[in-house]
Amino acid sequence: MSSDSDQPLIAALDIGSSKVTALIVTRDADGRLRVLGTGQRESRGVKRGYVTDMEASEVAVREAVEIAERISGVTIDDVWASFAAGGLVSDIANVEVELGGHQVEQSDIDELLSAGKGAIDRNGQVVLHAHPALYTIDGVEGVHHPIGLHADRLGVDIHVVAADPAPLRNIDYVIRSAHLGVRAIVASPVAAALACLTAEERELGVALVEMGAEVTNVSLHAGGMLVGLRSIPLGAKDITDDIACAFGVQRREAERMKCRFGSAMTSPRDNHEMVEATPIGGDDGGEPLRITHAQLITVIRQRTEEITNEIEKALKALGFSGPVGRQVVLTGGGAELKNIADYMQGVLGRAVRVGRPKTITGLPEAHSGPGFSTLVGLAMLASSGSGDLRDLAMGSGKEKKPATGMFGRLVAAMRGGF
Repeated sequence: MSSDSDQPLIAALDIGSSKVTALIVTRDADGRLRVLGTGQRESRGVKRGYVTDMEASEVAVREAVEIAERISGVTIDDVWASFAAGGLVSDIANVEVELGGHQVEQSDIDELLSAGKGAIDRNGQVVLHAHPALYTIDGVEGVHHPIGLHADRLGVDIHVVAADPAPLRNIDYVIRSAHLGVRAIVASPVAAALACLTAEERELGVALVEMGAEVTNVSLHAGGMLVGLRSIPLGAKDITDDIACAFGVQRREAERMKCRFGSAMTSPRDNHEMVEATPIGGDDGGEPLRITHAQLITVIRQRTEEITNEIEKALKALGFSGPVGRQVVLTGGGAELKNIADYMQGVLGRAVRVGRPKTITGLPEAHSGPGFSTLVGLAMLASSGSGDLRDLAMGSGKEKKPATGMFGRLVAAMRGGF
């Protein structure tokens, strides 16, 4: 496929467990992103973030992209795709070189980053991201711009995110089956953080909780980079399933009940307000099921409590134990449950806010909620450049073809076993 427009096109694709969303944007003359089209389809063939049915997943991807193309009036060749399944691992590697006391020059930075390529091997896993973050000058940490400073030793902290190759191959295969190329596969927490965290939050320290349909990713950001990551195989869809089982209704009806009447917090009037629903096997003209808000919220609270407890364990495991004021940002589709931030704030004992994606010109209101943070973050990452160590170390501002950069290495690694 190709576009008749001379505008640079960027396409993002978020393959989740409940929905597949596509976003096509372009950069205006002033460099700002502008949305051309969006598309969404119910996800099929994805379980806990893993592809479990190639054919069903390919159809959902193709339909979501075709909707975005039809709305935008353009066609796309390739996409930046997300990966949110469990099994993502995060680590910090440190590399140091001797300078002998002279001023730091760009060539020293290039040499350091080249040396860093040898420090990011992850024993058979595919490295999705290798982002150089803060530099170190003679043991002094937190240096953002070392060029021009005198130093005996120059070091850099490299944040590495890696994943097992087989699930990545499946994502790549599904997208290629839909007749699209893959510019890069991006870890969902990296994209979501770019979309809904401020630079100051990422510098001072913040935990991002991305509550998806079937996976909740907890990532810790400090010093401007992602420094830790945990995945929990639970999400908002588990709440929906609990409602369906508890009251004997279809999943679609349970989702409607959760979104329209559900809450993570109770109120005195919940015992008196009623919810009507159609039971499984019930006739259109039959007697509807009638339950109180309190009964519905009791079911929701049980699963919400379990998920929040797992989040608390993940935060402790990541060392997020500093001052009470350190903030948690909740995003993902699960963040749309009424009062869930207030509930988690009470349980976790620290400030919790709902993270929504940064505004992009032309972004539909329906796609501006927390459930679309990853999608918007993908477009922002594509627009700003990967910032990947392996791309930066390839050489000083030379124009690179996509196949020789991050995507080229990723696909080569994934297809090595074919």
